[in-house]
Amino acid sequence: MFYRPEDGHGLPHNPFAALVSPRPIGWISTRSRDGHDNLAPYSFFNAVSHAPPQVMFASSGRKDSVANAEDTGVFCVNIVGAELAATMNASSAALAHDEDEFSHAGAIKVACEEIPCARVGNAPAALECRTSQVVPLLGGAIAVFGEVVGIHMREDCLIDGRFDVVRARMLSRLGYRDYSEIKDVFELVRPDS
Repeated sequence: MFYRPEDGHGLPHNPFAALVSPRPIGWISTRSRDGHDNLAPYSFFNAVSHAPPQVMFASSGRKDSVANAEDTGVFCVNIVGAELAATMNASSAALAHDEDEFSHAGAIKVACEEIPCARVGNAPAALECRTSQVVPLLGGAIAVFGEVVGIHMREDCLIDGRFDVVRARMLSRLGYRDYSEIKDVFELVRPDS
């Protein structure tokens, strides 16, 4: 099968997100200028550079996460472990601007260290970020880029000096309504190393 996205795919569900998978989930926490905390998952999220460390997330429009990250200049990426799947999903509810998704979803809220924002206290890891760019994309989507200025890692996820993604039970999005927990890992050594 071949199709041009502009012509449509003719399938009951759009296959694009499933083709680009697995995708890490950026569980983005922000705080508005007037002090309202927000928490929402984004599966269009990834690391884009490591020196300095930088990440991005993309939203289908100017939702609270984007507005807050742009207005305050900061956001936090909480990494989702499988044990937090239901909490993460509950935080995706469409709530009013002044409603707190942490409270609605039952997420543990703790203060960040480097930025004026909350983070999910029991997430396997969290990346405190300073917003560096907000980029409008075709179709009305918006990408938010940030420099990572602080990193939290749960102690139980550190094994022999490495962050263990299996121990962290990292959750990924597969498209449609499908998710997967990382359970199997293998190592490859590059030919030039």
